[in-house]
Amino acid sequence: MSSSSDAELLVPRRRPAQARSRARFERILKEARAVLIEAGFESFTFDEVSRRAEVPIGTLYQFFANKYVLICELDRQDTAANLEEIRSFSEHVPALQWPDFLDEFIDHLARMWREDPSRRAVWHAVQSTPATRATAAATEREMLEPLADILAPLAPDSPYEQRIELAGFLVHTVVSLLNYAVSGPEENFDHVVAEIKRMLVAYLFAVATS
Repeated sequence: MSSSSDAELLVPRRRPAQARSRARFERILKEARAVLIEAGFESFTFDEVSRRAEVPIGTLYQFFANKYVLICELDRQDTAANLEEIRSFSEHVPALQWPDFLDEFIDHLARMWREDPSRRAVWHAVQSTPATRATAAATEREMLEPLADILAPLAPDSPYEQRIELAGFLVHTVVSLLNYAVSGPEENFDHVVAEIKRMLVAYLFAVATS
């Protein structure tokens, strides 16, 4: 995976420290998700986010230089939620073996993809430019590292970066197939999720025995 320097990453101009400002910041992010779902990224504007969040548009620019930075912040929110779920899985007693972990993690992503259309909208939006893709890759790294640790028993002799690539392959395969699942009939969604699990478990067993 290619790395990006901090100068290339799209980050907020500042994050609020006081409770009132934090509440305003969170309201902006919440309404940005609603606008993204309804209008799509091409028609996504600060004007509409400002109107819905009931804050002056200048407030948005205090936090975000442009809509690409705002979208990347939404992606950070989603990745943080996924990371929290991974950590909760790691606290299972007894510890989950990787097939059980994979099953639960895919169920988590599928539930998010099905129940929260903003997750899909944000994912598609961060693919829009080289800068947003580089920022999303840097954000994703935070999630891939614990996944690589969980997958270590599969390839104990593999270099760490190789396991990071394996984790990335798994995440992107699941997301791509979940996009396929939601584009079809609702009644087929669970079937596609089951096929995702079967395919990836078979692949990982092949990795483990190669």
